Amino acid sequence: MKITNIECYPVWGGHRNFLFVVVDTDEGIYGVGESGITGREQAIIGAIEHFKPLLIGQDPFRVEHIWQMLFRGGFFPAQRILTSAMSAIDIALWDIKGKALNVPIYELLGGLVRDKVVCYPHNRGEVDNIQTLVDSCLETKEEGWKFVRWGLPNDGKILEPRKAVRETIRQFQAVREAVGEDIELCFDVHTRLDLPEAVWLCQEVEQFAPFFIEDPLRSENPDSFKTLRPRTRVPLAAGEQFSSKWEFRQLIEEEWIDYARIDLCIVGGFTEARKIAGWCETHYIQLAVHNPLGPISSAACLQLNLATPLVGVQEQPRKTGTVLTDVVPVQPEWEDGYLLATTLPGLGVEFDREAAKKHPFQQRELPQLRRPDGSFTNW
Repeated sequence: MKITNIECYPVWGGHRNFLFVVVDTDEGIYGVGESGITGREQAIIGAIEHFKPLLIGQDPFRVEHIWQMLFRGGFFPAQRILTSAMSAIDIALWDIKGKALNVPIYELLGGLVRDKVVCYPHNRGEVDNIQTLVDSCLETKEEGWKFVRWGLPNDGKILEPRKAVRETIRQFQAVREAVGEDIELCFDVHTRLDLPEAVWLCQEVEQFAPFFIEDPLRSENPDSFKTLRPRTRVPLAAGEQFSSKWEFRQLIEEEWIDYARIDLCIVGGFTEARKIAGWCETHYIQLAVHNPLGPISSAACLQLNLATPLVGVQEQPRKTGTVLTDVVPVQPEWEDGYLLATTLPGLGVEFDREAAKKHPFQQRELPQLRRPDGSFTNW
C-alpha cells in the first residue's frame, strides 16, 4: 500500500472553522485527520503542501518513520503549525491502518481498558449575570452530563484580573450550590492570569472541590508552576498549547500538574500522544485531553482514551452528532455524559468530501482581550 494523495478540507462549521485532512492510498483506503491551532488554518494548509512531496509513495503503515521524517526532516524541529499539520496526517495514517486491518484504532494501541469515556461540556453565562451560568450548568446536568465547565469571565474585550477573580469566586459558590456535590466542576483560566491572581483564585475555590483548575498560568515558561504548585491544593491541568513530549517534560517529571491536557491535533497525533500518556502514567498523572475541535478530533480522543489506563475526563464541547453531520455522517455515540466505544474500524467515522466542499472556509480571527489600561493580554 502506498500514499497517493493528501487533500485539505477547511470547513466552516457555523461558528468556527475546522480543518480536516484526507490521506488516500492506492488500495482505495483513505484516512481522515483533523488539525488544531484555530485561526491559523491557512498556515497549516501551507505546511501540508510542503509535506505532500515527502509523503507521496510512502507506506502509510510506517507511522513512526513518517512522524520522525516530518518532525526532523526540515532540520528545524517542528513546533505548533508544523506539528498541527503532522497531527492531522498522523491521525489519518492510524485511521488507514485500522481500516486496512479491520479493527478500531484502540485495538492497535493495546485494546480497551474501559468501555466508555466520561466527558465535560462547555457551559457559558453572561458577564455580571451568574444566573445564566447556573442555568447552563443545570441544563447540562439534566441532559446527563457528569461535569460542568466554564472559563474566566471578561467584560467584552476587557479583562481586569482582580475583578475576574472576584466574579469567579461568586460563580463557584453559585454553581456548586445549584448542581450539588455529585457534579464535577472544571474551570478554565485560559492562561489569562499572572501568578498573584492565580494563587488567590486557586486558594479561594478550594472549598468548592473543583475537579481541576485549567491553565492557571501562561504556557511559555512551565517552570512557573513550581511556584504555584505548593501554594494550592486544587488539582491543576495544563498542556493544551504544547506541541511535543519535550514541552510536557518538566510538568510531568516534577509532578506540577494532575491532568495532562494533550491535544492530539496539535501535539503530533496518536504517535506522540501515546508516548506522553505512557510518561504521565509513570507519574500517576491522568489525561484530560484538549478537544475544542470537530468530530474527527472527538473520535481520535475517544480512541486514545479507550486504550489509556489513566484518564480523568475528555473535553467535549457538545454532544457528538450535532455538528457537521453531513460532512461526518457517522460519529461516536454519546450517552448519559459518556462517549461509547465503537467497533467500527479505524476512527469509527465516515467523511463526505463533497459535503465538506459545501461549507467553505471563512477567514476569521480569534477574539482579543485588553487590560483596562489598553495593554494586550491572553484570550
